[in-house]
Amino acid sequence: MATSRLQMEGDDSVLLHVTHSNLKSFAADVRFSPQMNVEAVKEKLWKKCGTSVNAMALELYDESGSKVAVLSDDTRPLGFYSPFDGFRLHIVDLDPSSVTTGGWLEDTSLVEKYTISEEDYAKRTDSYRKFKEKRVAQNPAASEVKTKEEDFMEDLCGNIKVGNRCQVEPGEKRGVVKYVGRAESLGPGYWVGIQYDEPLGKHDGMVKGTRLFECPQLHGGVVRPDKVKCFLDMMVSMILLFVRKICWTRFSSRLVIIQKGTPSRKMKYKLFKPAKGV
Repeated sequence: MATSRLQMEGDDSVLLHVTHSNLKSFAADVRFSPQMNVEAVKEKLWKKCGTSVNAMALELYDESGSKVAVLSDDTRPLGFYSPFDGFRLHIVDLDPSSVTTGGWLEDTSLVEKYTISEEDYAKRTDSYRKFKEKRVAQNPAASEVKTKEEDFMEDLCGNIKVGNRCQVEPGEKRGVVKYVGRAESLGPGYWVGIQYDEPLGKHDGMVKGTRLFECPQLHGGVVRPDKVKCFLDMMVSMILLFVRKICWTRFSSRLVIIQKGTPSRKMKYKLFKPAKGV
């Protein structure tokens, strides 16, 4: 077996995987010297798991999970039990009143939590709510600014609907709108969630632990509304541009005809001068 990268050349220490009988989530890879006696090993483990030396029993297991030995003699060196890299050293806590029993160190639901009723909290004068109300009363403008931040770019979302085909700038990335709304984990204001046609995104709709929408992995993206152009808006813009170009072309050609047929400025002015009463 390849030795750990933390082991220096000439070091005969062994790397053991340590587990605990009461702490199911406790697991650590600890390096020990074979010259250490069992009592010194227990002293080292006590600092990591909290089980006292006198209430600790140690069991050694190989890589297949078979028990190799019980380290019952505190005076013998660890090397006497022939441990190898990758073996598991299991701690058995023999103290029934140990801090590790009952799951108190892992299951927070077992810990009694302080609660207060809404009425009692409203009566307190030193709460955060009272502090916030006081600050708002002193500076109403700050509250208005915060409200504006929460509605940032909301007006741009009017024409963006879930299910619309769209194009995202920069990059002209195309996809489908999957979400329109706030995303507090990203910042104040409104955001648009996109499922790209190609894997050009960063996630599957899960943003910083919050599920905004569902899509294949690496196809999701969340951007500001000003970066999104729905195809309907794009078509309207193209039609207006096309109409404007046609109108300008006809106007230019008419102007050229007038200029060719009317060499004098006076006649050209008369052609363009609107009739009276119009």
